[in-house]
Amino acid sequence: MSEIKNYTMNFGPQHPAAHGVLRLILELDGEVVEHADPHVGLLHRGTEKLAESKPFNQSIGYMDRLDYVSMMCNEHAYVRAIEQLLGIEAPIRAQYIRTMFDEITRVRNHLMWIGTHGLDLGAMALFLYAFREREHCMDMYEAVSGARMHATYYRPGGVYRDLPDHMPQYAESKWTKGKNLAYANEWRNGSLLDFIDAFADDFPNKIGEYRTLLQDNRIWKQRTVGIGVVSPEEAKAWGFTGPMLRGSGIAWDLRKKQTYAAYDKVDFDVPVGVNGDCYDRYLVRMEEMTQSTRIIKQCVQWLKNNPGPVMVDEYKIAPPDREMMKEDMESMIHHFKLFTEGYTVPAGEVYAAVEAPKGEFGVFMVSDDSNKPFRMKIRAPGFAHLSAMNDMVKGHMLADVVAVIGTMDIVFGEIDR
Repeated sequence: MSEIKNYTMNFGPQHPAAHGVLRLILELDGEVVEHADPHVGLLHRGTEKLAESKPFNQSIGYMDRLDYVSMMCNEHAYVRAIEQLLGIEAPIRAQYIRTMFDEITRVRNHLMWIGTHGLDLGAMALFLYAFREREHCMDMYEAVSGARMHATYYRPGGVYRDLPDHMPQYAESKWTKGKNLAYANEWRNGSLLDFIDAFADDFPNKIGEYRTLLQDNRIWKQRTVGIGVVSPEEAKAWGFTGPMLRGSGIAWDLRKKQTYAAYDKVDFDVPVGVNGDCYDRYLVRMEEMTQSTRIIKQCVQWLKNNPGPVMVDEYKIAPPDREMMKEDMESMIHHFKLFTEGYTVPAGEVYAAVEAPKGEFGVFMVSDDSNKPFRMKIRAPGFAHLSAMNDMVKGHMLADVVAVIGTMDIVFGEIDR
């Protein structure tokens, strides 16, 4: 009788649960995983090198395309690095706007995660529920930047513009009319802040719906409890951050430990897991959405009561007013020079990190007193998480590989860069 051998198979990059372009080479003994080797680089676009060939203010849009599910958080780390090198600080209103949109981004990211993670493990309905709310978050992005995903809203020294005073409304069509039209425009009668406030009031009920579908669902628990267990020591050794670290019981959150923007002025809790398995990481992210809603509510209240500038009063960095640019020749030249040549950033090096939805997203930047970064290195949370793939899936079944990829909340834009 011939000897029974392990066989090797490719999981991805075409597999729908590979979340993009992950190629996993799995060594299987029957249906049990003996070894998992992640192959990355299939989405490598040379973002860091591209940023080194462009003026500082022209690479903000590249940041959106790294973790393309949590765009504004990527921008935040990049503009913070530039601000630290320039020695400037955004006005307090801009800091609150950034804090609010970081949390809207966190909600967006976690809705995408819970929808796709559920879909991977067989919970079909949840995907439709989550995307219903995600649509509102996209409308918020669109209201401030004109884009539903790649916003380029944060700028060194503040944000692109103040929050709009009115929300666009749906027009009557053969699909949206009568009661449906009134329902679609229900939150859109006031300003963007009113819209966000109405969303934040309603969203906890929606989180309750997701919990009803999953929390005590016997199939969901069978697929996640005890799967991909990571001890606190292992989590630290692997360089885990964000929900992956907190799910293992370590209360590390940059918003509290190395605070930035207006996080020191808002009240929120940091959810922490106990067992370090997929189910605990699910619970952590669900509670994070609740805490994000709390932060959003506080920011909305502050922003309603405190008008003010949203950009530094420093003309080397801030562009002229659009109205001025179209009337005044000097302003036109100023605008042109600023967006083509940019500005010189003093020599030095800096590391700026934010608590992105997936973990610590950081930008290390070296300036050589020119208008372009001399060197830029991005610290993507997903890269460290993916490196633990083999240890997390070893001894589990092939079906559990999907659960582990889902719990890591992998997006390849930031991993491959």
